[in-house]
Amino acid sequence: MSAKGKAPAGGARGKAATGVGAGAAGGGGSLLAQPLVGPSLGRSAAFLGLFVLGAVVGVAGGLVQAAWFPGGLLLALGGAAGLFLGGARAVRSRAGAVAPAAGWMVSVILLTASRPEGDFLFAAGVGSYLFLLGGMAVAVMCATLAQTRQPDGSAVRLGK
Repeated sequence: MSAKGKAPAGGARGKAATGVGAGAAGGGGSLLAQPLVGPSLGRSAAFLGLFVLGAVVGVAGGLVQAAWFPGGLLLALGGAAGLFLGGARAVRSRAGAVAPAAGWMVSVILLTASRPEGDFLFAAGVGSYLFLLGGMAVAVMCATLAQTRQPDGSAVRLGK
């Protein structure tokens, strides 16, 4: 439909325009026009495993950072950074860093909540806040630094 409410002439309703960027030469069309496909079963299992591993690293880091303050905090953040960046490199996408970061975040947020009895794991101190904020910053940095897949071939270079 056009802006005036009339259908286009020539039976062009619902068809993509053939021109630059529409994939007329290749016949396949733009990648934006392709249907979305979910991840394979193995890739989904890898993301689930990274999520669970992130939760385990979050619990372990929460215990270690409180036990040995300066060294434990660095060890906990280093372990989280290694998992986030390793997950991104293993899966070769940013989602490989986001999955363990989400597991880490869920476990750490659940550990910060106090129980009805008044018990809690994270005390209100500098180390706990550095662990929370530092872990979030490390997750963002690792997701940003993750190398994504690049297209292959000579057709991807401009000017050729």
